[in-house]
Amino acid sequence: MPLHKPRWRHPELQPGWIDRPHQTLALGDLPLESGEAIRDFEISYVTHGTRSRAGDNVVLVLTAIGSTHHRLDFLIGPGRPLDPERYFVICADAIGNGLSTSPSNSQAQPDLSFPRFSIRDMVASQRKLLDALEVKQLASVVGASMGGMQALQWGVSHPDRMRSIVALVPMARTRSWSVAMNDVARRILRADPGFPSGPYGAGFDAWAALTRVITNREPGALEGVAPAAIPSLVDQAIESARSMASDPLDWVYQSWAYDAHDVGTTSGFDGDTSAALRSIKAPTLLLVPELDLYNPVEDAVEAAQLIADATLVRLAGRSGHAVAADASPQLEEIRDAIAEFLAGRVR
Repeated sequence: MPLHKPRWRHPELQPGWIDRPHQTLALGDLPLESGEAIRDFEISYVTHGTRSRAGDNVVLVLTAIGSTHHRLDFLIGPGRPLDPERYFVICADAIGNGLSTSPSNSQAQPDLSFPRFSIRDMVASQRKLLDALEVKQLASVVGASMGGMQALQWGVSHPDRMRSIVALVPMARTRSWSVAMNDVARRILRADPGFPSGPYGAGFDAWAALTRVITNREPGALEGVAPAAIPSLVDQAIESARSMASDPLDWVYQSWAYDAHDVGTTSGFDGDTSAALRSIKAPTLLLVPELDLYNPVEDAVEAAQLIADATLVRLAGRSGHAVAADASPQLEEIRDAIAEFLAGRVR
């Protein structure tokens, strides 16, 4: 039987991305919450900076849905919140993002034979990575969107393992609106004749337009764009998605994990999301826009009321979910808020 040929490789470096050596760690078969396992699992990651002698300067950075370890490069660098002169930054690729083992690159379980996984399975794979690297405690866990969801899960699953949490545009429990957004996007992809293994055509274009133009923004974000220019804007979003070459089936699998997430279903909490959030010990920064059409901000507002030591930052403006992206108009405000938070919490 011929080996499955992976459909996705690391995309070409984009402006603002930081080129670092790409590393992988083979973990054998990865047990999942479902009772299944990902066979021959490898986790992908990159590092920035140098670990201190005391090992107390490690920051774990987590990826959003469909993204790679470059997702939060805009926070990394000299004079930025995650300065490699101060921190040893580990950026871990989530299960199913095309770099860590995924439906698109698995030789043993390709395409729809790949088992479904959860956000907690992502966290479990990252814990195994840290154990292998002999990282006992983290200065911070940082993530945006699905990365922020993983960061909050880290706080529930391993409350003593970090000194702070930074969660941008997160949810502790996926809201029905977010599930609806993902379900519509999956239906669009399934309607493409190329599903599940490609090549993709109009379905990919419509999926890219939905997720990059609609889900990721809010109505006010397009106020300055002339109606006649909107088709061109949509075309650019599709072209950008195709240049990234991310695999739609990988996104589908991550979206299933996204939909099913609730920190309350962590073992020991019996579905009680509030109790799970109250168990978080680390000081936590939650950063959200005024309006988010993907991850409703109400979830972060409620989480901030339940986490013992939480700081909620509401960013003005009309960026929507994309407020936590490298092209955000609030980029400097975001960097300043995170830098100030870490300066007061991470010693």
